[in-house]
Amino acid sequence: MRITTKGQVTIPQEIRERLGLLPNTEVDFVLRGDVVELRKARTPPQRGRQLVAHMRGRGTVRMSTDEIMALTRSDVP
Repeated sequence: MRITTKGQVTIPQEIRERLGLLPNTEVDFVLRGDVVELRKARTPPQRGRQLVAHMRGRGTVRMSTDEIMALTRSDVP
């Protein structure tokens, strides 16, 4: 098995199936001397929560849900 110029390597299907590594599964790399372990990440990614926390309080206009929906409809001039 070889590493591509982009640093990618294909994980054999048997290993992916055994570990339940589906597309978009988060993984961790662990160094142990000159050995690298690939592990399924234990904690789910927190990206969604980080984005919400970052955006919280950034709105400058107070609008109701009905007002926002009215803006998205084509019948509004």
